[in-house]
Amino acid sequence: MRLPRPPFCIRASGSRHIARRDNVPWRAADQKGQRLFVVIVVITALLADTLAASSPPAPASGNGGLLDPLAGPAPASATTLDCGAVSSSILGRSVDYCVALPADYNSSAPARYPALYYLHGLFENERSWSERGGQEVLDGLVKGGEVGKFLVVLPDGGKTFYVNSYDGRDRYEDFFTKEFVPAIDRLYRTKPERLERGIAGTSMGGYGALHLGMLHSDLFGSVSAQSAALAPKFPNPLPTEGRWGFYVRVLQGPFGSPLNEAYWEANNPLTLAEHPERLAGLKLYFDCGDHDRYGFEEGAQLLDRILKGKGFPHEFFLRPGGHGWDYLRQYMKYALLFHWQCFDSGGHRSSGGAQR
Repeated sequence: MRLPRPPFCIRASGSRHIARRDNVPWRAADQKGQRLFVVIVVITALLADTLAASSPPAPASGNGGLLDPLAGPAPASATTLDCGAVSSSILGRSVDYCVALPADYNSSAPARYPALYYLHGLFENERSWSERGGQEVLDGLVKGGEVGKFLVVLPDGGKTFYVNSYDGRDRYEDFFTKEFVPAIDRLYRTKPERLERGIAGTSMGGYGALHLGMLHSDLFGSVSAQSAALAPKFPNPLPTEGRWGFYVRVLQGPFGSPLNEAYWEANNPLTLAEHPERLAGLKLYFDCGDHDRYGFEEGAQLLDRILKGKGFPHEFFLRPGGHGWDYLRQYMKYALLFHWQCFDSGGHRSSGGAQR
């Protein structure tokens, strides 16, 4: 029987030493042999959530989506969406993106804004954040005066996990850091400084945000991840048939065919966290539902223990809830508040914060 967990803000007081992987094996062989099982469950989770989210929600009015002739005009949005594509010589193709801009962006020149890069989950795209409730969450915070104005940059990450693929054919990480971020700084009135640039994501995107933020702390001053696809276990042997075989094939895109465990480990945020000297100055927030049906809270809690053991300051919250957009619509605001506080270090800090 699963014991109930405390409802909010879990900060582990203990720490556990994790041996450095470049010197001592950090897991017993039998534990290591189970790692890929949880990785595959990650893929299961993201596919299931995507299929569930593909059906639009029922209209709140209950009239089949027809406009109520007696209703007043819809309230003005605090943000507008601008979408386009960036041509990549590294990838040999164009990558679609959207940017959520302050509603008065066009009339506010020459004002410049911080930028938050938000990475989507598996089987989603650059429009998922706006279509499934993320833009509505941000609009509410802006209208309520809880955050100021900043850009939210939404690239299409496909199924890349936001890493350079093992075979070198899909160097998404290189594209993102060397082409995409500079392109956004050219195309939009950003503040092109690391302290005014954050990165966030959910599920696969949470993995990507942690991975990119930890490896490129020269680009990003703040990182957040919600329900991140952190896998503390791998299975052995790998499934080859049915849906499990399909999930293995999805992972083979970024992590090698056959799956290369060493390459997974090298890119894993749980590995990167063991070297906090590389994260100097990085502000870090992550949370997860205490009943994430895919067990992602185990990876989040392990990351918290590793960082505490290394003495690296961070914010971690285990919150009541599961996995997917129901969770995000309830708790995404705390990640956005966290980033605004990081951006807003010049004396105009908003009230409240992530610690709710």
